[in-house]
Amino acid sequence: MFFRGRQPESSIWRRFRSGVDGFTFLKESDYYQAHVVSTAERVTDLLYALSEHLPPAVDVFLDDLRSGRQYTAENLGLPDVRETLAKLKVPLSQAGGVELSVYSTEDQLTLNQHLELFIYARSDRWLYLLQGKGLQEVRAVRTKSWKLKRGDFLPAPDLEAALAAAVQRLGLKPVSPATA
Repeated sequence: MFFRGRQPESSIWRRFRSGVDGFTFLKESDYYQAHVVSTAERVTDLLYALSEHLPPAVDVFLDDLRSGRQYTAENLGLPDVRETLAKLKVPLSQAGGVELSVYSTEDQLTLNQHLELFIYARSDRWLYLLQGKGLQEVRAVRTKSWKLKRGDFLPAPDLEAALAAAVQRLGLKPVSPATA
């Protein structure tokens, strides 16, 4: 017997994927790039877990595609950023529509609006970290066949409240349109 909750139908396609959790890993001229595709919950959990391997001070960029607002901050303490990521995991995995980057001069973790994780780094250490998390390296990941534009994301009041709290907690500053 199935119980149907109050979960909106639009989030179902974000939650369940077929196939194995996988990632691609490429060497570019001066950096490495990983692209991770999995379920929404797994990807947001990975963002949180992998952020542990960043340096003690990081920069953050947040782009809320629903509101069009962008925020940034530099030299934030990693424990504060990780605490904020932990609080954002559930609302992000349910709604998407936010691009969130946590980065330093050597590494960058980016969760895109379609709930795919990208890693950019100067070393190949992330290959081994991803494998250690049970992910499989593949030649190509199966990305989502749909791509929503900035105005196409449905309202998500829980996510909006969580983002407002994150902006305040971390002291993120709005990005002016001239610098975006």
